[in-house]
Amino acid sequence: MFGMYRKITNRHESGILTGKGIGWGGAQVRTEATGYGAVFFVQSMLAVHGQTLEGKRVAVSGSGNVAIYAIEKAQQLGARAITASDSSGYVVDDAGIDLGLLRQIKEVERGRIVEYANRRPGARFVEGGNVWEVPVDIAVPSATQNELNLDSARMLIANGVRAVAEGANMPSTPEAVGAFQDSDVLFAPGKAANAGGVGTSALEMSQNASRQRWNFDHSEQKLRDIMTDIHDASFRAAERYGNPGDYVAGANIAGFERVADAMLAQGVI
Repeated sequence: MFGMYRKITNRHESGILTGKGIGWGGAQVRTEATGYGAVFFVQSMLAVHGQTLEGKRVAVSGSGNVAIYAIEKAQQLGARAITASDSSGYVVDDAGIDLGLLRQIKEVERGRIVEYANRRPGARFVEGGNVWEVPVDIAVPSATQNELNLDSARMLIANGVRAVAEGANMPSTPEAVGAFQDSDVLFAPGKAANAGGVGTSALEMSQNASRQRWNFDHSEQKLRDIMTDIHDASFRAAERYGNPGDYVAGANIAGFERVADAMLAQGVI
């Protein structure tokens, strides 16, 4: 799309589109951003309660871009991500998902998730099963919309889940969200937890406008800062309006306030 835009307009305004290749104005960490960002949000939620990801068991659904990088970052931060899935079922690897093998199967061979269990000693495949049956501390739904319903939420709660962060777009049904909130499970809605991709697009535009190129570590730190700011804004807004710990309300309120303040400041209303 960027190449065609440049051809039609004879202009090289890199910021007009984001998600470009690194060689022509793209940002480092753009591929990893959504999965990494969801885990950074979980890290911030746990920190409020004096906890870390170290040693936590994590269930991640899906095996695409968001899931793979959520698994990667969770493991880098000391957690043990033990699941991955596709439309045929899910795998459980209590030793921790082997990312190299998962990438080979899903990104190179375009194979089915059962192949992971076939090649990984100790892993098991559950055909047509529900990844949320697995007892974990953290859940990161990263596959598709409405994948986590009320029954799934109740299973996670019964098994002691502490936090849920939406990596996909609206993967939890409203009933599931309500169940998490009623059970005091830390719940991060997608409008906050999966903002890493959009945030990194903004970073890409910033680099293009200033004609800079940041390395991977610098870009990742910028992403971490964005996700920490989103968490803190949501957390503070929820507290200000009498809903402490409610990240759904907090994210909605913080977003509304930002728009309303801008409209007032610019005389729109």
